[in-house]
Amino acid sequence: METVHKIGRRKTAVARVYVTEGKGNITVNKRPLEDYFTTGTLRYKVNQPFALTGNEGSYDVKVNVYGGGITGQAEAVRLALSRALCEINEEHREVLKPEGLLTRDPRMVERKKYGQKKARKKFQFSKR
Repeated sequence: METVHKIGRRKTAVARVYVTEGKGNITVNKRPLEDYFTTGTLRYKVNQPFALTGNEGSYDVKVNVYGGGITGQAEAVRLALSRALCEINEEHREVLKPEGLLTRDPRMVERKKYGQKKARKKFQFSKR
């Protein structure tokens, strides 16, 4: 098996994932997974596609991720890994799809409009 390359996005975070057969090493921006994603929740999100498909420890993963915050980055990595696993084996799709791991979350930060304080908030209105 050669390297499988996939991209995942969430908010403004973009994750590029390179999956090869191996012992289960995950490196994020040239750092181990435990150093980059410090909390257990974020590590769980990244490992979720492997846990659902029963592939823990069977693939080496190299991740380049940038933009957004740490949670958005973890969810972008999760989407990219799910897409990569579906390309490796099409049967993984029926496990990942009901969990919502193949759906790109379209919610983004709404832009600030001119003449307003924020995206939706207005300046205080004075009648007199």
